[in-house]
Amino acid sequence: MAILQLHERDNVVVVVRDMPPGEVVSVAGRAPITVGQLVPAGHKVALEPIGPGAPIVKYGEPIGVARRPIEPGEWVHSEQMAYVERPVAHWRECSNDSAAAPGLAQGLEELARPWKRVTFDGYRRRDGRVGTRNYIAIVSSVNCSATVSRRIADRFDGRRLMQWPNVDGVVALTHEGGCGMPRSGLQQTMLQRVLRGVMRHPNVAACLCIGLGCEQTQVGELVSLDGTGTPDGERDPARVLVMQQVGGTAKTIDVAESIVESWLPQVNRISREPVELGELVVATECGGSDAFSGITANRVVGAAIDRLVSVGGTGVLSETSEVTGAEQSLLRRAASESVAEKLVERLEWWRWYAGLFGASLDANPSPGNQAGGLTTIAEKSLGAVQKGGTTTLVDVLEYAQQIEARGLVFMDTPGYDPPSVTGMVAGGATAVLFTTGRGSCFGCALAPTIKVSTTSELARRMADDIDFDAGPVLSGKPIGELADALLRKAVSVASGERVASERHGYGGHEFVPWHVGPVL
Repeated sequence: MAILQLHERDNVVVVVRDMPPGEVVSVAGRAPITVGQLVPAGHKVALEPIGPGAPIVKYGEPIGVARRPIEPGEWVHSEQMAYVERPVAHWRECSNDSAAAPGLAQGLEELARPWKRVTFDGYRRRDGRVGTRNYIAIVSSVNCSATVSRRIADRFDGRRLMQWPNVDGVVALTHEGGCGMPRSGLQQTMLQRVLRGVMRHPNVAACLCIGLGCEQTQVGELVSLDGTGTPDGERDPARVLVMQQVGGTAKTIDVAESIVESWLPQVNRISREPVELGELVVATECGGSDAFSGITANRVVGAAIDRLVSVGGTGVLSETSEVTGAEQSLLRRAASESVAEKLVERLEWWRWYAGLFGASLDANPSPGNQAGGLTTIAEKSLGAVQKGGTTTLVDVLEYAQQIEARGLVFMDTPGYDPPSVTGMVAGGATAVLFTTGRGSCFGCALAPTIKVSTTSELARRMADDIDFDAGPVLSGKPIGELADALLRKAVSVASGERVASERHGYGGHEFVPWHVGPVL
């Protein structure tokens, strides 16, 4: 396969390998074209003449307009294209055919058939939710307690935990915020939502919150000091230590160490048990994207999410800034007008927010994205939303809001990987499917992150960081076969198999709550 046309309406094709000038390629039903210059793999070639101001179409949707005449066989890249921002579409302007299609339920039933009896070995918590890991978390309420939190976790290395095989680790979750912000408002609300979410996460069996004492985000607002409302009745209530009250750095670390030591036998008694696949909550993310992200890895992830949803599981799509230009594909699938309008409201907020800083969402594609063949935000977005598969969009959540609906949900997050994944995991995602084309080494502290490569070349080159190769799509392997294999991989990981980022120790520094607002 030398070229790929992703939709019959497309007037560009993607080249699968570096293509030299003079090579002749053709698409069924069209006249052959001659490539005019060296075109890097993943980039686009025009199939037909495209006049100035005319749309450039990929995935069947406009991704930009031509700045000047483009000839057949010409390399189509950012210098020849402009992005024209369109008003955000509304639900009534989009046909809701996906949600209402008579064949959808039947199609899901067919997808579900091989997966109905599949289980994974998870940790069932008292509130009914199921975890894929069994952690003790040390959570700092403010940046001022971050060093102490890390030093507490450092005292419980792998060697010390060897006698406790059911304890997956003691992890420190630290951040830059917690003070220097208004006492009330969006910034404080979002941070508290994140911290409460990770303290009560299904993958957390016990939690110790470390505060300084004088910060804006007070520990008493995060943990019920009377011991109520804790995430798991199988252990002591979540505990709080305030450094100014305990007596400073050294005393706090020593007291915390004794508390965690006393928890280890209790946490170790919690063991895995078989649970239905539908209990899995999977976040999706892409980072270091290239032009193959939307063609291989994201489509494979989307097909795996369809299979998970078909048996009652939950998939989470995010990165609101990377929905711009692709919102119609999600609005068509919204379960109701209210769900659609929540997405529209988030998109309009993002345009307002970017405008406060003199920015536009078209600035989102990074230099690495553009070098890989992604030219505009619309092109990147149309590829990014492939991770959400094809099922009905059942809910739209604010950042780090708790995920309660089953099915495909959308969470409002930035496109930047660390705060995006942090929000979804704080909301309750227990595993992450993370696609990369350029080669991301990301990992999350609480939820195992399965990294999926867009090409087999990347999977070979970064073998120590990639968990699953979606590259065979480019050799003609059916997406459905790869989606089945990826979901089987997710079942194994949810049951305890360690992923590459866990083996490397990623996660603590990648816990990054999204901060919106001024630092005071």
